[in-house]
Amino acid sequence: MKKNIIFVVNPISGDIDKSDLLNTVKKFSIINNFDLVVYETVGEKDVSVLQSLYDEYNPERIVVAGGDGTIKMVAEAMEKHDVVIGILPAGSANGLAVDLNLPTTLEENLEVAFLHHYIEMDMICINGIKCIHLSDIGINADLVKNYEESDTRGFWGYAMQAYTTLKDSEEPFLASVTANNETIEHTARMIVIANSQKYGTGVTINPNGSMNDGKFELIILKSLDLVLIGKIITGNMPIDSDDIIIISTEKALVKTDRSVNFQIDGEYCGTQNELEIHILREQMKIAVP
Repeated sequence: MKKNIIFVVNPISGDIDKSDLLNTVKKFSIINNFDLVVYETVGEKDVSVLQSLYDEYNPERIVVAGGDGTIKMVAEAMEKHDVVIGILPAGSANGLAVDLNLPTTLEENLEVAFLHHYIEMDMICINGIKCIHLSDIGINADLVKNYEESDTRGFWGYAMQAYTTLKDSEEPFLASVTANNETIEHTARMIVIANSQKYGTGVTINPNGSMNDGKFELIILKSLDLVLIGKIITGNMPIDSDDIIIISTEKALVKTDRSVNFQIDGEYCGTQNELEIHILREQMKIAVP
């Protein structure tokens, strides 16, 4: 009996042409006797269209070619359905793929996405919005906002905005964090809410994070001088530093003394001065090596 697979492609993610990818996936499906249904996202009504396709074909898996944003959309569409999601990284932000240690070649990724086993992954709920990966408030969210508003894409666009953001950054903010039945106050440049270990750039910010342990981490960065930034970027995250506090918890409340820029999974979400955060257990079945 043939297995039905829905293949979701974001045609504009990562600014790369997907026609070769599509042909490769179609050939792979023929060899493995899959019935492939291809859906190209359009940015509107994708969730309801996907739900209709699921009802029509009852697929065993949904394979996504796109970045974190596309994966998140598919996860939200499939919230009430029991289906494994496979990933073919093809976005400008592939943080989740980096965190899951997915292979670097398309051939190996096809095997994982279509055929391998899966984990049941947690998500985080922040002020009612789901996060699959990493969110933060403070200087990195400033950077995400500046990058979204700029014209230059890719690594250089990011590097240019990083320089500008650091140069123009505001004063630190004062944050009160309530978690694990205690409240602490710190001045901070940035607070990361992490379900996983790495940013899409491959930078490790939460060395002990796990996506299926029923907890998330708050990483409070009190200062961000060039030495500390250098350490983080080169993979030497100093977890015993006085400038970094890591709290592991199931729920938390973060309040700041002023409105601060905030981002979820690489998408700018405006300014916030209060974040209500809790873990959502085993929200998504995701194919892993």
